Amino acid sequence: MAEARVPYVLAYGNITKALDGIKKASTPERFTQDFLATKLAMKGGGARPVIPFLKRIGFLNTDGSPTKLYHRFRNPASASAAAAEAMKIGFKPLYEVNEYAHDLNDKDLKGAVVQVTGLEESSKVVQCVVGSFKALRAYADFEASGDESSNADEEEGLSDRRDERKQPPAGINLGYTINLQLPPTSDIAVFNAIFKSLREHLLDQ
Repeated sequence: MAEARVPYVLAYGNITKALDGIKKASTPERFTQDFLATKLAMKGGGARPVIPFLKRIGFLNTDGSPTKLYHRFRNPASASAAAAEAMKIGFKPLYEVNEYAHDLNDKDLKGAVVQVTGLEESSKVVQCVVGSFKALRAYADFEASGDESSNADEEEGLSDRRDERKQPPAGINLGYTINLQLPPTSDIAVFNAIFKSLREHLLDQ
């Protein structure tokens, strides 16, 4: 069985710095090393692995452009749910071992990492995986609503339907023609009686 790959950052404290910075900074078109250094004030070699980590957890596309999950994380109302989803994306092998990996204590979490990576318990990488996992877990809430973006789309759809109900229904417009066969008479009273009857029984309905 092949050993599973899970994301990690050697200086995993940079994960916390990056996530805090993402919430504060405006969303870039591309999340680059320059953005990391200039906008998030994270310079040096220790910060560079943050970008591959963000790609692995679903925050960035392969070209560095922010994903919908990135945008959801920046929204205070959906940030914790987005972080929880990111954990299940990036650390999928751990969740295949235990679907409640985020609830494991340090010893059991370390054991799960050893199991999926095949590394020794004393490995530096194991320590960094555990540290990276816990850094992201600090932002996650697995009891939060699962998909706020879907809820927002649903609410938008409901709003559109409510607007449609406010609009008057499209009526059926009927046209009709009345052909009168008037009697050959010169008595104006006869014509008055005919048109009076039309007005009372048809035109005023």
